[in-house]
This record gives sequence, structure tokens and C-alpha cells, in this order.
Amino acid sequence: MQLIQQNPDLSAYLAADDVIDHRHPLVREVAGRLAEDSADSCAYARAAYEYVRDTIPHSADSGDMRVTWRASDVLEQGTGICHAKAHALVALLRAEDIPAAICYQRLTHDAGTGWCLHGLIAVRFHGAWHRQDVRGNKPGVDAQFSLEGERLAWVPDPQSSELDYPVLFDVPDPAVLDVLRSAPDRPYLWENLPDSLTV
Repeated sequence: MQLIQQNPDLSAYLAADDVIDHRHPLVREVAGRLAEDSADSCAYARAAYEYVRDTIPHSADSGDMRVTWRASDVLEQGTGICHAKAHALVALLRAEDIPAAICYQRLTHDAGTGWCLHGLIAVRFHGAWHRQDVRGNKPGVDAQFSLEGERLAWVPDPQSSELDYPVLFDVPDPAVLDVLRSAPDRPYLWENLPDSLTV
């Protein structure tokens, strides 16, 4: 699949805003700590990925009812769904001047009765984008950081109307972000997240 930058300006994938708030002191502190132990930018990207994947539980796995959406809040509260964790990783990457994008998959629910929009990221190295899934591993899910072929949590099944969206966003999808911001708890979020993109 050919990945497509929604914004042709690569500098947009380094920008900070109120969601990807990589100038926040906590984001800078975590980034600095991870960078100290990393030999180069690729090692840093792997360390940031593993930090978010492994130290911030997916709230559905941990049973946490809180909803986070801003990168610094995800790091501070230590919880989030896939979208929130993606925002945190993008912020950590951009904090060290590594271009990072937000991207999505459409997947079926566990029960197979509907669809959900799954959030992941892409990081740019060696002139190419590489998708990464920072959702968090569990039995049956083994996502890994990789620049040599994708190691995502799930591969969409076209026969089930699942799909990969090829578009790389410099900011989160507005419909996803609106629900994350307004959700009082995770059950509300599950009922109201969009199940597809309008791209």
C-alpha cells in the first residue's frame, strides 16, 4: 500500500498543537530521558514506541474508565485508547524532530457485529513512511517497531469490509478528536467513536 501525505509540507508532521503538544514540559522531560539512552534517532524512535506501547496500558485492557486525548495527558495519567496513545507517540517523535503522522484502520469489533476506527502512527525514516501500532500488546496481539516491513497489531480483512486508510494526517481526524474531547468515560467513547473516515 502506498502511503499518502494529506499535507504535502513535511514540516507539518513536526508541528505542535493542543493535541500533539510536544512543547509541554512533561513531553519534553520524557523525550529527553529517552534520548539520553539512545544512540541515534532510529534508536530513539524505537525507545519512544516501546515506552508508549509498554508503560501506558490501553484503557480497555486495564479497565480504566478515563478518557485521554492530549499527548501530555496520556503521559501524565498513564492511560488511553489507541488514538490517545498514537497522539502521545507522535508528540514524543516530533519532540526530537522526527516527522510523525497519524493514520487509521477500519476493523471489525471483537464480536464481529460492527466496525471501529483504529488509530496508529507512521514515522519517516530514510525518505519513506513506516506505520507503527502502539496500541499495546496482549494475547493474540504482538505489534513491534519495525522499519523493515510492518509489524502491526492487525492486518485488515477486506472480506469483512476492513481496510487500511493510506492517508497520513498531520493532525487527528476531527470527528475522532471531537468524541475523545467530549466523552465523559470510555463506555460513552465506545458508543460514539466513528467507525470510518470520510476521506
